[in-house]
Amino acid sequence: MSTGGAGKKYVIALDQGTTSSRAVLVDRSGRMVDVVQRPFQQIFPQPGWVEHNPQEILFSQLGCLTELVARHGLSAGDIDSVGIDNQRETTVVWDPATGQPVCNAIVWQCRRTAQMVDELCADPQVAGMIRAKTGLLPDAYYSASKIRWILENVPGARERAEGGELLFGTVDTWLVWVLTGGLVHATDPTNASRTMLYDIHRGCWDEGLLSLFGVPASMMPEVRPSSGPFGETSYPGVPAGIPICGVAGDQQAALFGQCCFEAGQAKNTYGTGCFMLLHTGREAKASTHNLITTVAASAPGAEGLEYALEGSVFVAGALIQWLRDELGIIGSAAETEALAASIPDTGGVYIVPAFTGLGAPWWRPDARGAIYGLTRGAGRAQLARAALEALAYQVSDLAKAMAEDAGGPLGVLNVDGGASANNFLMQFQADLLGCELRRPANTETTSLGAAYLAGLATGFWDGIDELRGLRADDDVFRRSMEPARAEALLAGWHDAVRRTIS
Repeated sequence: MSTGGAGKKYVIALDQGTTSSRAVLVDRSGRMVDVVQRPFQQIFPQPGWVEHNPQEILFSQLGCLTELVARHGLSAGDIDSVGIDNQRETTVVWDPATGQPVCNAIVWQCRRTAQMVDELCADPQVAGMIRAKTGLLPDAYYSASKIRWILENVPGARERAEGGELLFGTVDTWLVWVLTGGLVHATDPTNASRTMLYDIHRGCWDEGLLSLFGVPASMMPEVRPSSGPFGETSYPGVPAGIPICGVAGDQQAALFGQCCFEAGQAKNTYGTGCFMLLHTGREAKASTHNLITTVAASAPGAEGLEYALEGSVFVAGALIQWLRDELGIIGSAAETEALAASIPDTGGVYIVPAFTGLGAPWWRPDARGAIYGLTRGAGRAQLARAALEALAYQVSDLAKAMAEDAGGPLGVLNVDGGASANNFLMQFQADLLGCELRRPANTETTSLGAAYLAGLATGFWDGIDELRGLRADDDVFRRSMEPARAEALLAGWHDAVRRTIS
């Protein structure tokens, strides 16, 4: 067992998400002892615009932390360290002299800068340069254009920024800055790699990209390793002097929390959509399937940056919500498992859930959803099973694209997220992929990843081998379907997709 953090009992993970903030108490066995969660307001000033109040994010997160500490009567002597994971790309600009943001945070979902990005990247050479340096497809999703919009649209912001009077940060940076009493303005490589301003090969902010988007270098935070010192807590109401030692964007934190520390290891989160990341080691693999090349969180002592391929399925759990809320054929998501298992197959029914287009490897944002193969005998069970299968088909396509980009098949897929609790879905997914699926007993892997990054930096845990040893109770799913049957089902799915996009 670890000898670090003598006398310390817990690590606290601050899990700052898109709709709520959480504080999570994690003990040395990796068990989540308690969680406090608080939602905050979503602001929609215009169609396509999404904002958060940075102060409300802060107070929701600090409120969770102080409640957790009070609930368990904790002092600084009980807490080894704090780790932070966060919604990525969301952009905050503030005045360090007053501590006040100059405007609301522009959220990753916001599309207000789409035209700006299209105009700046209309030249294929510019778009290619961005892709080559950052691993990203130019898009309003990332922070660069959001910073530019703030500087161009908030009165006086451009002049103040160029005078060194404003700071930029993603949400992790904003929290670190406030928690340390304004002493530390820093981020980690996983969050930096989502700004479209960071060269993932050189490991630094890129002067050319900063110039392209008109962002003064003085605004940018220092980039520190994901597992390592980010200062100490110094904020009223929070126990003082607790080291902040782990920072990562939420999906990279989940990859780390799933113990995907080496090339070839992958995780998929089954949420409203799906996020899949495949660790590629020290090599930043360029994608030929429009996947993203991003930075993975690393354990202490890593020599240089480590990387991952990332891709997303647009509609996953949202399809099950549609069955419940719009069609009314189920009362809860949990019902789908028994319904799907009550019949031997869908009877040829396929659902293509392209409510907001299709992601990798199809990349058809104009596609819309469709149901194929309906007969008079198709009912609730067939639709429920077809919906679950649609999740697995989309993930299978994404996994195949990743494997081709990475140059080798997946060995194991680690799963988490709400829909991973569905045993039918997990078995069907293993049948399609032909690889082992591992579902940890604790599927809250995002918070766990933030805690692990912090606790490794302090010696609370000895190293990644100890973390692997905490996963003894994983559920494992292996292929039980004949490969020919799996191929036939996938062929039917691909035919349905082609008919949808033709």
